[in-house]
Amino acid sequence: MADHTSIKRICVFCGSKRGARSVYTATAQQLGKVMVSKGIGLVYGGGSIGLMGDIADTVLREKGNVIGVIPHALASKEFAHSGLTELRMVSSMHERKAMMAELSDAFIAMPGGFGTLDELFEILTWAQLGFHAKPVGLLNVEGYFDLLLEFIHHVLQERFISAKHRRLIIASNDPEDLLTELIRCTHPSKIPQLLDWKET
Repeated sequence: MADHTSIKRICVFCGSKRGARSVYTATAQQLGKVMVSKGIGLVYGGGSIGLMGDIADTVLREKGNVIGVIPHALASKEFAHSGLTELRMVSSMHERKAMMAELSDAFIAMPGGFGTLDELFEILTWAQLGFHAKPVGLLNVEGYFDLLLEFIHHVLQERFISAKHRRLIIASNDPEDLLTELIRCTHPSKIPQLLDWKET
């Protein structure tokens, strides 16, 4: 396993369901394989079902490292994965997100529902506020996030965010291209660290 990057672990936000089309699973598996080929470990929400389970199983099959983080209350509902390199149990969703962020050098959101969107926007908000300067990627499988990207452009046009904060999102429909961009990324705005998320 070659080490091509200073990114050692990527946190992937994705659905606990597989969605309506097989391309979502295929892309999760492709992302897992590309991550391992670049010597990058996976941090994720710890579930064994849906796209969460698909990417974790792929990384494990490819002999990669997987850390799952899951609240005690969700361990049974999301069927906590029993075969991970490491499974960390936490007490709350906030603690889960903070720990995943702390363990990771970059973030990728894949197709998912409310939980995935919540995780994506919280990590973007933390970047906007200067809690971290880690790159954030959107894996736009088959245009899944097209409408979201259009809305974010609308938010920019209406001046609720600035252009430098719009550039916090690196979007691609191809896992390898997205990883290349994340690795290449030296954060566009170099926002100074204002706060530690543990203080919030």
